[in-house]
Amino acid sequence: MTVVAAGVDLCDMRRIEKAIDRFGDRFLERVFTPTERARAERRSGQARIGAYAKRWAAKEACAKALGTGFAQGVAHSLIGVENLPSGQPTLVLAGAAKLRLAALIPAGSSPHLVLSMTDEPPYAFAEVIISVTPG
Repeated sequence: MTVVAAGVDLCDMRRIEKAIDRFGDRFLERVFTPTERARAERRSGQARIGAYAKRWAAKEACAKALGTGFAQGVAHSLIGVENLPSGQPTLVLAGAAKLRLAALIPAGSSPHLVLSMTDEPPYAFAEVIISVTPG
């Protein structure tokens, strides 16, 4: 396995909370996938804000690892965080984000994205590592 790229992000949870308070569903629907919103909305209070903030940080870290940031068609809504049955978070890319990942991967290789997220109020942190395996 060879590491191709990595990205990290530290997010102030208070910033996400203010955006949710100010823009409500418009913000949530523009930035987060239905799966992400459903997961966060099962929580309340700071746990709800933490769920959104960690996913925001994951999207930012992924965009950095892709090497584009939020440009070249890569948008927050095209980077989704889902959880495996074990609870481990994983990334699901669509559209321009998926195309950018494909462009990073050498021919004949398979991509592997590793996501780690945590929060300690008032901060949320995420790290994304993109690696490849031959064949």
